[in-house]
Amino acid sequence: MALPSYQKRSLGFIFIILIFGAIVGTLFGNVLALLLPEGVVKQFFLQSVSWGISPVTLDFIVGTVTFGLRVKFNIISVLGLAAAYYFLRYFR
Repeated sequence: MALPSYQKRSLGFIFIILIFGAIVGTLFGNVLALLLPEGVVKQFFLQSVSWGISPVTLDFIVGTVTFGLRVKFNIISVLGLAAAYYFLRYFR
């Protein structure tokens, strides 16, 4: 039994394609924000949920290092992720 095409790809490649889809979706959402008039539709498409780790700063004698990660999703970026998944699933 042959493996499905998405299982033949490396995990790094899948991760990069999904991140690219989210970025393209976010860029499309920003363009859409410029084009749509103020109202409920614009608010629906551009309302976002943010998740992440607050920045942590380590202060050493010779310098400081700050770590943190914040991910912000909206409906358009989720549609970008779905398009990237479609690309991974149906195109080789």
